[in-house]
Amino acid sequence: MLTLYYAPHTISLATHIVLEEVGADYSTVRIDFSKTQQRSPEYLKVNPKGRMPALVTDRGILTETPAMLVYVAQSFPKAGLAPTDDPFFFAQIQSFNAWLCSHLHVAHAHRMRGYRWVDADDAHSIAAMQRKVPQSVGESFAMIEREMLMGERYTICDPYLFTLAQWLEQDGVDPRRFPKVIDHRRRMSERPEVQRAIAEELA
Repeated sequence: MLTLYYAPHTISLATHIVLEEVGADYSTVRIDFSKTQQRSPEYLKVNPKGRMPALVTDRGILTETPAMLVYVAQSFPKAGLAPTDDPFFFAQIQSFNAWLCSHLHVAHAHRMRGYRWVDADDAHSIAAMQRKVPQSVGESFAMIEREMLMGERYTICDPYLFTLAQWLEQDGVDPRRFPKVIDHRRRMSERPEVQRAIAEELA
């Protein structure tokens, strides 16, 4: 049995979708950011980083979305979401997801979590980071639109990209600039597995 600790409207949705896609036997624990439960002693025992998400397995606890996605996919190889029989293709998957994690997600986080990089009372610096978000996030999606969409084969990249693309408008980016990304977002939203994961997180 796997247990996913998640919070609505966070990157945990990507792992949640993959758990649905592979047909895993799993449970969920909701963490309420409005009550700062991610910093509670109980959750810090699960994930000392105080971040979302965390995945409890029978061998221990995993954090960081790229690692969790690969673990779930490789635990259910018949789903074919992270094929290891093609080393180069698997490396491409890893490269794409690492970039989403280290670049795009970080650019997005500057909109509401600037305190991670400057003092929380430095309003000028936080405001400057927030003003930059439409540009930095937009440039990231321009790169994806132009060069980095993974193609027709469905992999663990798809739920990850879909989750981040959900926040385009909130980040001040005009989605009409990225027709391929938006078409991908639409097609993903039509998948029953995606709909089930979203429905549970928003219930």
